[in-house]
Amino acid sequence: MASQEANKIAGAVLMAGLIAMASGFIARSLVHPKELKELAFAVEKPDAPAAQAAAAPAELPPLAPLLAKADLAMGEASAKKCAACHTFDKGGPNRVGPNLFDIVGRKPAAHAGFAYSKAMTGVGEEWNYEHLNRFLANPRTAVPGTKMAFTGIAKAEERAALIAWMRGKSDSPKPLP
Repeated sequence: MASQEANKIAGAVLMAGLIAMASGFIARSLVHPKELKELAFAVEKPDAPAAQAAAAPAELPPLAPLLAKADLAMGEASAKKCAACHTFDKGGPNRVGPNLFDIVGRKPAAHAGFAYSKAMTGVGEEWNYEHLNRFLANPRTAVPGTKMAFTGIAKAEERAALIAWMRGKSDSPKPLP
C-alpha cells in the first residue's frame, strides 16, 4: 500500500506541473503585449553640473536683512538637522563633524582634535556671515571636495535663522553685519 501512496503523490506533483505549463501556454496565446517604441513616462536626468547649480543659486539674497529679522526658535529647530553630526555646546565633543561652538568668526578647520578634509583645510576665508550662508546653502559648491554629506538648506530665511542661532552660541557673539 505504501507504494501506491507514493505513486499517487508523484502523479499529483506531475499533474500540477503539467497544469502550470499548460496555463502558461494558454496565457501567452491569449495575451499579445505590444512593445513600446519609447517609454510611456520619460524620466529626465539632469547633468551633474546643472543639478548642482539648481541646488544652490549662483547669487544668494542679501543676508543682513534676513539676520535682522531672524527667528531664533526656527534656527534652533533647524540646528537639529546638524545635531546628528555636530555639537554646539562649549567644550562639546566632536562627532562626525567638529563642535560648532563659537563658529562665527572662526577660521575653517581650526577646531582642535578633529581631522578635517584637505578641501576644508585649504579654505582661507573665516566663517563670517556671508561665508556661512554660502556654505549652508550648498556645502559641496562652497567648498568643493568637502567630506560633508549634508545637501544644504535651500530657504534663505532658515539659513539666516540658523546662523543667528549659532551666533548666540558664543561667549562673545560677533556683531551683525
